[in-house]
Amino acid sequence: MISKEDNFRQLHQCQIPVRWGDMDAYGHVNNALYMRYLEEARVQFLAQLGAAVDGNGTDPVIINVGCTFLRPISYPATVNIKISVGEIGRSSFMTWYELSTTDAPDVICSEGYSKVVWMDHNTGRSVPLPDAIRQRIS
Repeated sequence: MISKEDNFRQLHQCQIPVRWGDMDAYGHVNNALYMRYLEEARVQFLAQLGAAVDGNGTDPVIINVGCTFLRPISYPATVNIKISVGEIGRSSFMTWYELSTTDAPDVICSEGYSKVVWMDHNTGRSVPLPDAIRQRIS
């Protein structure tokens, strides 16, 4: 079982406005939209690290992702997403997410995770993390 490390060392933070269409019939953000929020935060984070995400050569891919919903978020709101990194391996690392809203930044609305693996798109196999990426996340 994957578990969040006790020390959340934030490496990236971003804000995403909630759109009216993000809500579902229950009047809160639909669960599926959280995956989009995590994706946007992760893509921003990888760009900040200098990682290519163009599918040419070796790039990061996601092999699993999950989210635990703790409190609903409703429109209007701005989601605040914090990312930390843990469990760095030969070709992969875990990313951990904390989602809150800007009007209540200390109230965690959801927690998520994803495992990022560097892959050679030509062979379909994992490759070692680039040294520059490893240094930036260590």
